[in-house]
Amino acid sequence: MLRPRAPMPPFEVRFYHFTSLNTTIRLREGRIKAKLSDLLEGAPEAVLRAIAHILIAKLYRKPIDAARANRYRRFTSSEAVVRQSERIRQTRGRKRISTPKGDHYDLDEVFEALNMRFFHGLMGRPQLTWSEYNAKRLLGHYDAAHNTIMVSRVFDRKNTPRFAIEYLMYHEMLHLRHPVKAKNGRRCVHSREFQAEEKLFPELERAKAYLKTL
Repeated sequence: MLRPRAPMPPFEVRFYHFTSLNTTIRLREGRIKAKLSDLLEGAPEAVLRAIAHILIAKLYRKPIDAARANRYRRFTSSEAVVRQSERIRQTRGRKRISTPKGDHYDLDEVFEALNMRFFHGLMGRPQLTWSEYNAKRLLGHYDAAHNTIMVSRVFDRKNTPRFAIEYLMYHEMLHLRHPVKAKNGRRCVHSREFQAEEKLFPELERAKAYLKTL
């Protein structure tokens, strides 16, 4: 992986109390320093070797072996690791909560209207909040660890069509209804059931077209 006959720099590997499965690697002053989440500390040796390969490949901009990448992905997508990751996020992570009441839209009202319209009023309401800033890259997000739906403040405007914010909320509600699952070592975020229900939103295409303008 390194240059032919080039000596391997000294390694320094430490585990940190990250809030997720973070891994970083840096080459500083002739030493390679790797930081891994302590969630990986008890991983099987084969997984740790796969992580080492992936990090060094990224550091030296070399191709990542597919078998090792799949081994790491299968481990991190396993039900046990996903559950542990969510527990860690709940206890270590801080969720910045603003308010569901905006200047023009009340997220509580939007949620309950959609709840009655599509879910017979049976869906439990998670914590709802506007984002702190007018984010245009992350328009909406359901955080399972904190049971929170966040919507970007960019939608809290007088000229935002109702169908656009309803679609965004409906999409995040479907994430609540259809949790992320692991399939063949990969995380399935939008399952077939998710996609089928999403198509039930009457103004789906108009809403998607509007979101693209942002």
